[in-house]
Amino acid sequence: MSWQPSNDPILGDARSCDAIEHVIVPRARDLGGFEVRRALPAAEKQMVGPFIFFDQMGPAEFLIGAGIDVRPHPHIGLATVTYLFEGEVFHRDSLGTSLAIRPGEVNLMTAGRGIVHSERETTQAKQATRQLFGIQAWAALPKSHEEAAPAFAHHGTDELPRIAGEGKRVRLVMGAAYGARSPVEFPHESLFAEVVLAPGAVLPLDPDYDERAVYIASGEIDIAGDTFTQGRLLVFKPGDRISILANTQSRLVLLGGEPMDSARHIWWNFVSSSKERIQQAKEDWRHKRFALVPGDDKEFIPLPE
Repeated sequence: MSWQPSNDPILGDARSCDAIEHVIVPRARDLGGFEVRRALPAAEKQMVGPFIFFDQMGPAEFLIGAGIDVRPHPHIGLATVTYLFEGEVFHRDSLGTSLAIRPGEVNLMTAGRGIVHSERETTQAKQATRQLFGIQAWAALPKSHEEAAPAFAHHGTDELPRIAGEGKRVRLVMGAAYGARSPVEFPHESLFAEVVLAPGAVLPLDPDYDERAVYIASGEIDIAGDTFTQGRLLVFKPGDRISILANTQSRLVLLGGEPMDSARHIWWNFVSSSKERIQQAKEDWRHKRFALVPGDDKEFIPLPE
């Protein structure tokens, strides 16, 4: 890894800072009163480290009786990383896992050769008006683990390292940063962290990983004189130390890792280094060869045609 000096940025030109490779504006989609913003994959960049899919869920307000209701569906070749800022989602999967995830916790569901899960809300939760705001990312598994046995891990708020001071609060979800390491195990060097910055706080981002990005979930930040507002994924070039200044109270997600071992194919909920493997997964779902979700086996999302 080498360091190259950067030219002075042109004030007001969001792409003139040499440390920034791409500025990605997520595609917004309304799922019936519930907005999702998808930053990855994008035309500019398919992956950042192992992360091949990155969705901002909400912020949304659900009225009594309404809410998240995602029927059972399959995955292969990836791990889902679910992290909430507000609200609650109830997770069930074909391993028999059944639990709610709440803010500051993380669910890591490793699909490997195949898993089925649903994401809903409990009847009790739907009895009140409530908020939902969070991130769901997919991390592609390295070739050595694409056909591994499926697994699920939940880590509570007290398990994830917190680094605080000088107007900064960092919760380290995956990987290592700022002298700490997350207990979340993943078979590829990765970084995922939530950062909350007070106005005027400065967050350094060292070039510890070749691939790095920051997602602005809320607020406004400044990098080398350029201003970026919420709903932007900034992908950085390798080798530069970045300083992120918060112009307002801001919530960010740091994302990164080492480059994946090869390109990945992605179709619906399937990720693989092999097109043939995705075709097999299609047939397996079409012919009901995946395991069922205990307690949620009456409905499913059909294969897109």
